[in-house]
Amino acid sequence: MDRVLTAEFGLTQILIVAAIAAIFFGGKKVGDLGKGLGDGIRNFKTAMKEDPPAGEKPSKEPERIETKKG
Repeated sequence: MDRVLTAEFGLTQILIVAAIAAIFFGGKKVGDLGKGLGDGIRNFKTAMKEDPPAGEKPSKEPERIETKKG
């Protein structure tokens, strides 16, 4: 019989990956990434709630998301 390897991530593996990311990128960059991800999800949920019914045009233009470069 052939064995199939499955990728199961436990808490230990996730903590190891997070520690390596913190070492490579620094704590501030990892924190900024998490904050940006959270803001993006929040904006997406807000946009989904404000979606007009089918057949209607949106009353306003969507907001632009500004990103920092550098």
